[in-house]
Amino acid sequence: METSPSFAGPFALGTFSAGDGPAFPGLVAEGRVLDLRTVPELDLPEPTTRALLERWDDVLPLLTEAARSAAGEWLPWSALRVHAPVEPRQVFQAGANYRTHVIDLVVAHEPPNGRPPEQVRAEAAAMMDRRAAEGEPYVFLGLPSSITGPYDPVVIPSWCEKPDWELELAAVIGRPAFRVSREHALEHVAAYTIANDITAREAVFRKDVGEMGADWLRAKNAPTFTPLGPYLVPAAFVGDPGDLQVTLRLNGQVMQDESTKDMIFDVARIVSAVSQTVPLLPGDLVLTGSPAGNGLHHGRLLRPGDVMEGTITGLGVQRNRCVAEEEG
Repeated sequence: METSPSFAGPFALGTFSAGDGPAFPGLVAEGRVLDLRTVPELDLPEPTTRALLERWDDVLPLLTEAARSAAGEWLPWSALRVHAPVEPRQVFQAGANYRTHVIDLVVAHEPPNGRPPEQVRAEAAAMMDRRAAEGEPYVFLGLPSSITGPYDPVVIPSWCEKPDWELELAAVIGRPAFRVSREHALEHVAAYTIANDITAREAVFRKDVGEMGADWLRAKNAPTFTPLGPYLVPAAFVGDPGDLQVTLRLNGQVMQDESTKDMIFDVARIVSAVSQTVPLLPGDLVLTGSPAGNGLHHGRLLRPGDVMEGTITGLGVQRNRCVAEEEG
């Protein structure tokens, strides 16, 4: 857990609990957390951050005022447990969305004694340019049941032999979005947070289904495979989501360190593309893909005892220790 929360802007939102008490939505400011249940102006129908997101346009000015006020019950950050900041109804995950990452994968999968790596890289780069100009984001579904807190253990299932990390920028929906244009898509994003999309690499491609493709259900959705948070930083404080640094350290060593400038499809393009098929609801997550530097690239996959530390500019730090699933 961070000793002191750090993020862009004057405040952020999260979900917390004290002792054995119930989880509650909190406003984080200056190393303290305001229990938003104690702010009567919010008139929360249920004590969750999703309830805040459902009335985001009305709530944001009230949160801004609450951050300036001494009213309400303020608690020390260090005394609270930090949960995943939101419980989404839907999780959408963009794949193969970082240029360098995809080019590295193409080069890595070139057959031995094939074309020179320089030629493969150049052809893959040209393919990415065409995809950005003419293609559409590749998006699949995740499950809310895979989400865990930003400082909670990541449990490696007994069947999983190749667990890997994928740190990602996640957009959090405020206004409902259905068939919105790219130009207006970011108007529907209330906040951003950090997600780590853990993947069981051996489960991605199944030999028994041939061209039916990847098995994202098994590969991505084990319990605790999506650490989220530590908090929701309002979009107005984040600035340009296309210019943030995504960094993952494994046991202190930098493994991923890339700007969101390397995205093939930006946040607006992904949100718009998803909304053409599915109505996006307040609290839903749109994960935007992971940059180069996954475990397969390094030849080093996750093991029990490993500690992953993920940061994205202005969004704080999440830190998760890997543990083995208890058998029996």
